[in-house]
Amino acid sequence: MIYAAVVGALLVSLCLLLVRALRGPTVFDRALAGNAIGTLAMLLLAIFQFVSGRPEFVDLALVYGLLNIVGTIAVQKFFRYGDLGEPGVADEEHRL
Repeated sequence: MIYAAVVGALLVSLCLLLVRALRGPTVFDRALAGNAIGTLAMLLLAIFQFVSGRPEFVDLALVYGLLNIVGTIAVQKFFRYGDLGEPGVADEEHRL
């Protein structure tokens, strides 16, 4: 019973984050909403593994969390500097 309430609260939070991702005033707000959606997906995986008794989903949740962090950092870097591989003009200005 309590797990259903927790999952319901997470799904309501997911809906609110989807609204923020679609209507966010800036790109960074949208990226933050995407990161939070990834975190909620991790929580849902962890709750599902606890209810089903399959501990393999904890590993999947951890890997998904790491990919979520790396993806968010990559998106933020791309929107700030315009490139992921080479140092941009902004990097060279910071060094001077």
